[in-house]
Amino acid sequence: MRTVGVEEELLLVDPVTGEPRAQSAAVLARAARDDAEGDVFEKELHEQMLEFATHPQSDMNRLHEEIARCRKEAAGHADSIGCAVAALATSPLRVAPAVTMNRRYRWMEEQYGVVVQEQLVMGCHVHVSVDSDEEGVAVIDRVRPWLPVLTALSANSPFWQGQDSAYSSYRSRVWSRWPSAGPTELFGSAECYHRRVADMVATGTILDEGMIYFDVRLSRRYPTVEFRVADVCLDARTAALLAALARALVDTAAREWRDGVEPAAPSVSLLRLAAWRAARSGLTEELLHPATLRRMPATAVVEALLDHLGEALAASGDLDRVRESVAALLRDGNGARIQRELFERTGSLRDVVAECVRRTLAT
Repeated sequence: MRTVGVEEELLLVDPVTGEPRAQSAAVLARAARDDAEGDVFEKELHEQMLEFATHPQSDMNRLHEEIARCRKEAAGHADSIGCAVAALATSPLRVAPAVTMNRRYRWMEEQYGVVVQEQLVMGCHVHVSVDSDEEGVAVIDRVRPWLPVLTALSANSPFWQGQDSAYSSYRSRVWSRWPSAGPTELFGSAECYHRRVADMVATGTILDEGMIYFDVRLSRRYPTVEFRVADVCLDARTAALLAALARALVDTAAREWRDGVEPAAPSVSLLRLAAWRAARSGLTEELLHPATLRRMPATAVVEALLDHLGEALAASGDLDRVRESVAALLRDGNGARIQRELFERTGSLRDVVAECVRRTLAT
C-alpha cells in the first residue's frame, strides 16, 4: 500500500488579539531545544508561519493521529513564547508580513517584490509514494482535472487583510501569482517532465527546482508525487481526508496508466478556470465537473470524485471513512464556511481567530 505524508503550514498568532506574530525563529529554537524530533518543524517564507511534516504512513487513522499530535506540539512550543497556532490559510486580520531573512528568501524578495510580501498563505501539501518518476509523471498527467475539487474541499481562506475576499480559497489566488505555479500541460514521460523543469530553471526566472510550483509535482527529496492545491485545513480530519483522496487519485491514475488508458487532455486555460471556480465557490455553489468542465452543484462534483475513486478507496480500506468524512464536511462546512458563520455570529475577526485556534487543536 502506498504511503502518504502531509506537510502543514500554520499561522502564528497573538493568543489575545489574534494578530499574526513574527516569531517562527523563536518557536523553532524552542522546538529544537525541547524535542528529540525537533526537525519535524521547519521555517517558511514568512516569520509568521510554522511548517511541520508527518512521517510517511500507510494507515489513514495513524496519519490523522500524527497530524493532530504535530499540531499540539506546535501549539506547545508556540505557547512557551507567548504565541498560539491557527490552521488558517490566510490571516483574517490585517498583517504586515515579515520575510524570513536568509539568502534564498532575500533573493526571492528582490526578484518578485510585492508578490513575496503578500505570500503569507498557509497550505497543506500531500506526498504520495510512487514506484518511479515514470509512474509519477503518468499520475501527474491523469489527476489534473480532479485537483480543483481538492481545493474546494479544503477551502479555508475567505478573509484577506481584514475583509471578506468573496473567495472561499483566496490563498490559492495569491499563490497563483508565482510564475511557475498552477496547472500544467500533459508531459507524457519523465524525460519530458525533467526537460521542462530544466528549461524553466535555465531561464533564470526561478532560482532552482525547488521553485517548481506546479499543482502536482515530483518531489525533489522523496520518491513521491506532491499535491500542492489545498489550503491548510481548519480540522485535522479534513487534512486526513485529503490525504486519503490524494492516495486514491494516485492509485487510480497509476492503474489507468498500466492499463494503457490515455489521460484526459483539457487545456491549461480550462483547468485555470476550474481552479478559479473552486477557489471562488468552495463547497457552497457550483464547480466545474472534471469530465465535462461545465458547471454543476458542488455536491454532485464531489460525488463524481468519489465515484471515480471508489475502487481505489475500497482496495485501501478507506471508502467508508472517506464517505463519512465527506458527508460531515458537506453538512458542517469547510473552513471557509465556518469562518464566515463565526464572523456573522460575532461580528469580530478576532473572535474568528480565537475560535479557529481552538478548532486547530480539536481531534
